Amino acid sequence: MKAPQFCLPDENGDEICLKDFRGKWVVLYFYPRDNTTGCTKEARDFSEYIEEFEKLNAVVIGISPDSIESHKKFKEKHGLKVILLSDEGKDVLKKYGVWKLKKMYGRSYYGVVRSTFLIDPDGNIAYEWKRVKVKGHVEDVLKKLKEVIK
Repeated sequence: MKAPQFCLPDENGDEICLKDFRGKWVVLYFYPRDNTTGCTKEARDFSEYIEEFEKLNAVVIGISPDSIESHKKFKEKHGLKVILLSDEGKDVLKKYGVWKLKKMYGRSYYGVVRSTFLIDPDGNIAYEWKRVKVKGHVEDVLKKLKEVIK
């Protein structure tokens, strides 16, 4: 399946498009919010393994509905090495089916369902993880990338 195309601003306000990474593997992960426990751990884990992803011709991109200012502070505070894109309008979140009705403590609200998509160099979704648990996730993504490259 073709990955839905998009262009979104990064933490510096520069427009980044999926098509910019044609010829590379893209690890595209969606997360709920900057500076929350799980989201911080996930971003730090991806950053910790960034060189391994780069050796495999892969780029790691995180998307949330947070503002570019929030992303900038988040990256600086935690020394993150991943690309963070802002989808305040939630258009890309909806295209990828990760903006869903959630329920917690008897309350219903819309939010991001933590998900990751592995996109091949031709722009196809090679693998996807839905309702991701943060612990061990980055290692799983790296393992799957190594499997599909062979």
